[in-house]
Amino acid sequence: MNYRGSNRVAMKRAKTKYPGVYERKSDARIHNGKADVCYDITYKREGKKIWEKVGWVSEGYRAHLASQLRANRIMSIRHGAELPKEQAKAPYFKEVAKEYVKWVEKNKSREGRDDKYLYKNHLAPAFDEKRLNEISPFALERLKNDLTKDGLAPGSVKHCLVLIRQIFNKAVLWGMYKGENPIKGVKLPTPQNQRERFLRYDEASLLLDELKVDQSRTKNPGDKKDPQLHDMALLSLHCGLRAGEIFNLKGQDLNFENGLINISDPKNKESRKAYMTEAVKEVLSKRVPKSPNEYIFKAKKHGGKITAISSAFRIAVNKLEFNKGITDRRQMVTFHTLRHTFASWLALQGETILTIKELLGHKTLAMTARYAHLMPEHKRQATLNLEKAFDEKRNISAIKNGV
Repeated sequence: MNYRGSNRVAMKRAKTKYPGVYERKSDARIHNGKADVCYDITYKREGKKIWEKVGWVSEGYRAHLASQLRANRIMSIRHGAELPKEQAKAPYFKEVAKEYVKWVEKNKSREGRDDKYLYKNHLAPAFDEKRLNEISPFALERLKNDLTKDGLAPGSVKHCLVLIRQIFNKAVLWGMYKGENPIKGVKLPTPQNQRERFLRYDEASLLLDELKVDQSRTKNPGDKKDPQLHDMALLSLHCGLRAGEIFNLKGQDLNFENGLINISDPKNKESRKAYMTEAVKEVLSKRVPKSPNEYIFKAKKHGGKITAISSAFRIAVNKLEFNKGITDRRQMVTFHTLRHTFASWLALQGETILTIKELLGHKTLAMTARYAHLMPEHKRQATLNLEKAFDEKRNISAIKNGV
């Protein structure tokens, strides 16, 4: 933000679309090439009109946030004597949050680690000493702005807000709280994190070779092998499986006679079939467990279900310098890049979007349409026409049904 001169000029207040919320534009403060805007609110207390400065646009404030703050002020004035009694009944955020983290760790181990980290580092400092009914949409908007200013990725900011929503929902479900969930008044950020980078054939070959070396267990690459990580990567690259789908695979999911893999999709709560390549069939045939209910890939420490991709994957990628000099997350090679590469290779070979959609397990054509630009021109146009026709038919059906 830039300043023009040091003279302070009185700024005229102008009404906004929100009752009791006014804005003042300052030519002395420049934000994003325009005059910065300050929001004020007004309300009455004991018959006296009160003016209160809320903050500047450059500080993350907006008119709807000012309106929420004004509503809180008026509520406090009108029900001030009653609020302490109600507040005393509501639990502190830290009480519910800690119970929620324990529950998630027990029921969803991977999410538990993520949620515990986000709570400890981002939510606890802001809300631990507040009761649930003291956390307003305004407070959540302020948290969203603060986290963004601190450089947190949009996806992580969204995860923090979703975590708050889940904590409040559980508080209601567990009978700990009877109030509203403040997240209803907050717009969640939309992260632009779709993977754009996919591997060339030679890059994929180099990565698979490197993954045979367990980088996390030796100082001398090549001394020890880690075929499990290699085999998991091969499954994602050749069959388009997500990491979570690979973790869930059991002996009963393999059909070598027909070359099929039954995938229980943890994301869409549905199942689909994947088709084994000869390379996949070879590695899986060596991993058939004794019991059909046993996991095919097992955690090295306890022999149970794997919950996260080994850090050896990142180490191998770094050794190959695939991410050297890259700061855009969408261009970075991660384990999910392998699934994206699978779909990209299919598109380059001229497969239809409908086929790719089915193999990936996408719910809609729109989710798969991002691969259309990789297809030969005539097939790309045919696919776009297919999607257009599908949307038109769906709209006609909706009109007929009165939707």
